[in-house]
Amino acid sequence: MVNQIIIGTRGSKLALWQANDLKNKLVDQGVDAVLRIIKTKGDHLQHLTFDKIEGKGFFTRELEEALISEEVDVAVHSMKDLPTDMDSTLTIGGVSERADPADWLIIRPDAVERAQLLSLRKQAVVGTSSNRRKAQLIAIRPDLEARDIRGNVPTRLKKMYDGEVDAVILAAAGLTRLALDLSGYRVVKLHPREFVPAPAQGVMAYQIKRNRADIHKLIRQVHQPATAILTNVERTILRELQGGCHLPLGVYCEVDDLGYYHVWAAYAPTISDELQRVNVSYSTVEGLAASVVKKLKNI
Repeated sequence: MVNQIIIGTRGSKLALWQANDLKNKLVDQGVDAVLRIIKTKGDHLQHLTFDKIEGKGFFTRELEEALISEEVDVAVHSMKDLPTDMDSTLTIGGVSERADPADWLIIRPDAVERAQLLSLRKQAVVGTSSNRRKAQLIAIRPDLEARDIRGNVPTRLKKMYDGEVDAVILAAAGLTRLALDLSGYRVVKLHPREFVPAPAQGVMAYQIKRNRADIHKLIRQVHQPATAILTNVERTILRELQGGCHLPLGVYCEVDDLGYYHVWAAYAPTISDELQRVNVSYSTVEGLAASVVKKLKNI
């Protein structure tokens, strides 16, 4: 029997919030849990944009290595950062409930122009290193400039405050989890059906070693099956399109009160290609991801 569970996490404020959230849930279940901070390649190479860092998993690989060596028992990830082709010895033992999956556009006061779409002045500069966000932003407002920006959530906001960019696009989940004061800015909440988020955005994944049945049993106590159904659809689409963090792909799945599943996707093979959108609805998740992928590939 496990006497204490060690939770591996990155050291940013958001990562620590997420790890502490799992820790608190486990403690509520009577499980002793502690955190261990592990730095990843993405943390060390803050001067490089995502496309300059080789390979996938630059926010997750070192955490996965710690799992494999059993330095930690479970690793907490923002699920949108977790590659779909993980090491065969690892698995997702559980997922959290989903926070707001949307992206928010945060605008400096001097760049606000309410008459314009997105309330952003003409030819404004928007900070984001996400190809998905760049593609959708330019599709909505071709006059805008999307400029690479790195750093954690508070750092990106400070760069905007200092005038490096006129606005930034950030995940609502991170902003709300950190309870940041945005009262001095214009906040445009982008609807996930229209500005489609990254697969599994707003969800935390609890990754474990596949052969650790003892840890799996503990994590299943806090697992959210309803969330997993939706994120499985989104991540299956990502995997079938052979995409990672660089792919301009947004996928969002939700279920309505009648039990029907709906998927919205925005996709471009590369950042230079025209953005394509599809919406598919099924009465079951069976075949849903395959249908979305087929439509995207045939457009």
